[in-house]
Amino acid sequence: MKNEKPIIGIMGGIGSGKSTVAAEFAKLGCKIIDADKIAHDLLEENDIREQVIALFSNDIIDSQGKIDRKKTAEIVFNNSELLFKLNNIIHPGVLQKTEELIEQYNKDNLCKAIILDMPLLVEVGWDKRCDKLIFVDCDEKTRENRKKNKFFEKNHIKNRENFQISLDKKKDIADNTVNNNSDFSTLVRQIAEIFSYIMMDEC
Repeated sequence: MKNEKPIIGIMGGIGSGKSTVAAEFAKLGCKIIDADKIAHDLLEENDIREQVIALFSNDIIDSQGKIDRKKTAEIVFNNSELLFKLNNIIHPGVLQKTEELIEQYNKDNLCKAIILDMPLLVEVGWDKRCDKLIFVDCDEKTRENRKKNKFFEKNHIKNRENFQISLDKKKDIADNTVNNNSDFSTLVRQIAEIFSYIMMDEC
């Protein structure tokens, strides 16, 4: 069954600028579903929090009593078994909330399209849920520079992407590719053009 509003999935490597691309779509009248934010919110819920702490112990609790996401990530992206178990705790809630938001946005007359900003979009099979897939293409050096002062370090990026489907495969299945190796105005122009084509297809 066709979605009432087109669902557009954003794919790309860590630091490629997926959230920046999603934010530009929002300016064009789209609603964004940010899977990372949903997962972060779920970690604040008692049931999920207790399950995660039981999996990793209190060592992942920070000074404010919250789950330290950086420390947790450093553990799981060096341990495939723990990553699998963590995903089993968090992903069902993320996917359920995503479905709820899709239903909500489909009823919003001001919403032109729904953007899925979901790091594991292809890995969990949600690429099949999308009407269009957009790959944000960005070279490795640029991605590393964008992340060097943030959450990820070079080795952590590689470890994390080792658990994901290759970027080449994601690029191959994309309907459109956005090049994010240039300036911001060039990126914005590409997004506007792609969105125009997508909306024409919907007419």
